Amino acid sequence: MKVELVASTENAEIIIERAMRICHGGDVDPEKGANKTFIQNIIKLGHESPLEHGVMTFKIMDVSRSLTHQLVRHRIASYTQKSQRYCKEDQFGYVIPPEIEKNETFKTEFINMCKKINDLYTYLTLSGVKREDARYILPNACFTDIWVTMNFRELRSFFKLRCDKHAQWEIRNLAKEMLRIAYSKYPIVFEDLYNVFLLNDFKVEV
Repeated sequence: MKVELVASTENAEIIIERAMRICHGGDVDPEKGANKTFIQNIIKLGHESPLEHGVMTFKIMDVSRSLTHQLVRHRIASYTQKSQRYCKEDQFGYVIPPEIEKNETFKTEFINMCKKINDLYTYLTLSGVKREDARYILPNACFTDIWVTMNFRELRSFFKLRCDKHAQWEIRNLAKEMLRIAYSKYPIVFEDLYNVFLLNDFKVEV
């Protein structure tokens, strides 16, 4: 899994504070920087609509289709995903779940099955079958890449659900890495979630 921050709102925390203060008839001096206490107190009160003025775009690579099927359920977001219709998937990479990885017999069978699927996919496409039809045999484990853009309010909701210990392991790893990046960029907005999910967990599970 690889996660890259592609773009984000410049001076987002100042913008968010200004949006929060306008609700009460005030404003902020951008030269003084964002007021951490004010922003975090407003978030605690549940007044999160101003967080929608901040946005982050991530490039996520080498994750499974199982993960992206879960990811796109977070609908207040924009997604662009690698197309199996147009991209060749011969010699595809794949994710091996930890429960299978730790058992040598299961792991060997899993890898052999992926090789068989790859061989059949290659045979079909070389025989004239369109990629859009040959892709039907590809496994959920198949690597994919996806871009995702979320505003800060949706990111916080995503982190609360997917960093939780009850979330599926792969999307939990993704959420933790995205939270690490979000906190490093915007500590005021994401500090509380960082303290809950990452403070004692400095590396993403593998």
